[in-house]
Amino acid sequence: MGFVNLFVVALMPVLKTLLLSGVGLILAMDRVNLLGPTARTSMNNIVFYVFTPCLMGAYLAETITLDLMLQMWFMPVNILLTFIIGSILGWILVKITGSPLNLKGLIIGCCAAGNLGNLLLIVIPAICNEDKSPFGNTAACIADGAALVSVSMAVGAVYIWSYVYAIMKTTADESSRGSRSGRHAVVTIDPPNGASDGNSIEPLLSKVGRPLSMMEKVNKFARKSIRKLRTFNISHLLAPSTVGSIIGFIIGVVPLLKLLLIGRSAPLRVVYSTAEMLGEATVPCVTLIVGANLLRGLRRSGIKGAVILGILFVRYIALPLIGIVIVRAAVHFGMVGPDPLYQFVLMLHFALPPAMTIGTISQLFEEGEAECSVIMLWTYAVSALALTLWSTLFMSLVSS
Repeated sequence: MGFVNLFVVALMPVLKTLLLSGVGLILAMDRVNLLGPTARTSMNNIVFYVFTPCLMGAYLAETITLDLMLQMWFMPVNILLTFIIGSILGWILVKITGSPLNLKGLIIGCCAAGNLGNLLLIVIPAICNEDKSPFGNTAACIADGAALVSVSMAVGAVYIWSYVYAIMKTTADESSRGSRSGRHAVVTIDPPNGASDGNSIEPLLSKVGRPLSMMEKVNKFARKSIRKLRTFNISHLLAPSTVGSIIGFIIGVVPLLKLLLIGRSAPLRVVYSTAEMLGEATVPCVTLIVGANLLRGLRRSGIKGAVILGILFVRYIALPLIGIVIVRAAVHFGMVGPDPLYQFVLMLHFALPPAMTIGTISQLFEEGEAECSVIMLWTYAVSALALTLWSTLFMSLVSS
């Protein structure tokens, strides 16, 4: 396929996403007010607690088998690499721009977590349905793509609600402690055992000034880690999307459960059909919410332009280039098979805009909500060009 044909194939799903987002933006305007703050919150809760777990469970239950999971063992590793590399680049961006502590977790999270959910659900089927798609037969492409997308969504949900959630929670806690200490900056310490001020200051200063030994550093790190583990709420790791993914994995790898639920002759097929129907509402609803939330990004916020440019650089230049190297190396060393669609999805993991779940987490901690809207506005606007160009390049690489 020529470059122009590949470009058109890659552009169609991105335009579809932008059109849906535009509808959400219009519905959120004050003159229309069909997706105002209250309506967005209600719809977001329905998507989070009902639609998304049904979508993930239904997708995984139908498409996943134990053999397929063994063949796709590199995908969880690939997604983890996107999170780790993205978070490192985000941490560097925070240091370079001197961003405040309350935005540190938001910036790192936006650099680490890509939209592995609703965007892939639009992009992959749309590319498969194009007449000039480089991935062959449409039906086979859609079936294989559904399996790849479902695993991507499930693994991404687990990483977001464990890895990214922990980062954003830590920075939110540090910001909260910093705010409290700022309000109570003057602290008076009475000398112990009635000692005079002159006798107590010198030992205190000498203790503070003495460098910590290696054992003391280890003990300090251990105490800090234990405190963080105690404050970590396991219920957030078991988010509804994660629970839906676990159920879908179990049904997919247990043949008896699959026979009971999936197929025209399955006795409990009505249960699966109901979950599938609810799951189909996820993509349009989430995309409408994305567009409605972008309205907040049009208003003023305190985020620096350098931070937005830095996130765009990380997500649309640095990560995709690194992704090409990682995936090509994995193919070269035999860790990834020759399937071009599989390789394409692995590369695409590195070129996606930030996950919309970042906004949910920022709302949960009440830190950087307005700034998150601005970041989403610019990253999703630029994704129209960036995702199209990278998808075109990725398809040319895997089909050559």
